[in-house]
Amino acid sequence: MTETYTGQTIADDIEDGFDSPASRLDREADAILQRDEMRSLGVRPLRRAIREDARAVGSWGRNRAGALRHTVEEEPVRYSLYALGLGVLIGLLAAR
Repeated sequence: MTETYTGQTIADDIEDGFDSPASRLDREADAILQRDEMRSLGVRPLRRAIREDARAVGSWGRNRAGALRHTVEEEPVRYSLYALGLGVLIGLLAAR
């Protein structure tokens, strides 16, 4: 049978997410990046940079998918044969 842990919970075992060492370091890094000398260099906080880059990648992906969809709709037979050929090639390589 499986036994579950029924031991006593100690207050030291529970980490407060708002005051963990990682969150303090994150706040200190954000404060450094907000300084005037860092702003003049064009440095931006990591979270904002990741968010902006993710938006740019999403936009790029949507644009490329739309262009691909438009191209395939113009010549469906040609691109279906391309897909079939790639599938056969991948199948042959995977069978080795």
